[in-house]
Amino acid sequence: MSEPLIIASRESRLAMWQAEHVQRLLQAQNSARDVQILGMTTRGDQILDRPLAAIGGKGLFIKELEVAMAEGRADLAVHSMKDVPMEMPEGFVLAAISEREDPRDALVSPKYESLSALPVGAVVGTSSLRREAQLRARFPQLVIKPLRGNLDTRLRKLDDGEFDAIILAAAGLVRLGLADRIRARIDPADMLPAPGQGALGIEICEGQPEMQRIADGLADEATSACVRAERAFSRRLGGSCHLPIAGFAVSEANQHFWLRGLVASVDGTKIVSGECRGAWSEAEVLGVSLAETLLAQGADALICQINAG
Repeated sequence: MSEPLIIASRESRLAMWQAEHVQRLLQAQNSARDVQILGMTTRGDQILDRPLAAIGGKGLFIKELEVAMAEGRADLAVHSMKDVPMEMPEGFVLAAISEREDPRDALVSPKYESLSALPVGAVVGTSSLRREAQLRARFPQLVIKPLRGNLDTRLRKLDDGEFDAIILAAAGLVRLGLADRIRARIDPADMLPAPGQGALGIEICEGQPEMQRIADGLADEATSACVRAERAFSRRLGGSCHLPIAGFAVSEANQHFWLRGLVASVDGTKIVSGECRGAWSEAEVLGVSLAETLLAQGADALICQINAG
């Protein structure tokens, strides 16, 4: 038996489901090697009383996992792609993106069946500036409050009556067998998803051809092209959890995709949006091109205003 493959993962229930899912795939493809999981708690999991944008951003969810890989305690890490910073740290690469689960946002509420059914003054919880901006744009009568914690914590806060509704990624609920908690899956035309939402990414240390070969077995071409376009779009805009940026691509016939993107003010009063179509092979180029188009249409000034504020 060869040396085991070690997957570094956060210890939240959803992160462990994702790691176990990848573990099963890797074990099936690499039967001669035992595949194990190294569970870890990250700083992003520990600090729950402040918005993510205020404590350092998405990188807080992956730093400890990267340290484990750099020290040789793990071979790869599994991430929700929407949690992966747009610029990878030096010495690490995004080796593969696997097939996407439902990328839409989901309304979860014990009382209301849709966003339009929420009454004036209803309290809606979300951890995302992207969701907040789009909610404020369409439903200015709602009260939007921050919601941190893992998925189970967020659902408990809803059930305890702290919120009338919360917005979560549909993928996480589906993966944990909680699809029955979804009251409505929100059409991307009404709430554009985050870049990478619903997809899983495999991170490895740079310069490891054998680990790259192993990761290649997990890659999905269509999802990879779409997510590459979304991330290129967001990266060009300086994408981070500090900015209300949405980017979502869907695969079309003949290895083409349709990319939609937007930048908004946090209060939702200003939105700059656009779309483009192109071949999978042009994913990054077209993602950047769409970002440039939005910058020329006023997104540049909007981003500067948000950063200054």
